[in-house]
Amino acid sequence: MALVSVTKEGAVGTLTLDHPERRNALGEFLIIELLEALDRLRAEATRAVVLRAMPGIPVWSSGHDISELPTSRRDPLGWSEPLRKLVKALQDFPAPVIALLEGGVWGGACEVVFACDLIHATPDVTFAITPARLGVPYGVFGLMTLAGAMPRALLKEMLFTARPIGVQRAWQLGLVNHVIPADRITDFTADLARTIGANAPLTIAAMKEQLRVLDDAGGLAPTQLERLQELRRTVGESGDYREGLAAFAGKRTPVFLGA
Repeated sequence: MALVSVTKEGAVGTLTLDHPERRNALGEFLIIELLEALDRLRAEATRAVVLRAMPGIPVWSSGHDISELPTSRRDPLGWSEPLRKLVKALQDFPAPVIALLEGGVWGGACEVVFACDLIHATPDVTFAITPARLGVPYGVFGLMTLAGAMPRALLKEMLFTARPIGVQRAWQLGLVNHVIPADRITDFTADLARTIGANAPLTIAAMKEQLRVLDDAGGLAPTQLERLQELRRTVGESGDYREGLAAFAGKRTPVFLGA
């Protein structure tokens, strides 16, 4: 059974997450389907893409599929990890990608959403970034994606507390473009996507790429990157990391010892 459905109407493509049994967890197979769908829409010269979940479930995506994290002492969120490839594909896609959100957006799903160009959400949407609950060393480039999307103080609060924030707060801080009632959001988003699709695609592609390059212009010095990687290795090799995964699997509260 397909985990992602793909539709095309005129110049607008829609990708719909459809794996409610796993709350649209961003596992390898679902991500592969998304990557293949993005390649298809790119080949078809799609001028705008809507990324959404099947309506009617309370979670847009539960984030990274925790069951796929390694238990061995290797980087669980390295450069070649599937979620990283998806984020890069969204950022590199030549046309604007609109995230249409309903329900909870958790963990790595926040990174996917904030890699999109525009965000439309229903009033029930919440965002939560949860590695601190699991003892997972969050990826450097994932943090860069999040840091480019939101004020640093808010990002620190979300990372350190792992508590969700509501969509109204996100909208007030400029993280979300529009908050629309559930019975109107599909039509509203489709209309805006068609507006984008009617504009000059080469101009839009050039502006999107220019903004992406400007976002990356600061870069990291090699010594800084090595230091960050060392910090993440310390977390990934810790007992807390193994405890976090075991607690998640056992549906219990983890006990972190800081070692």
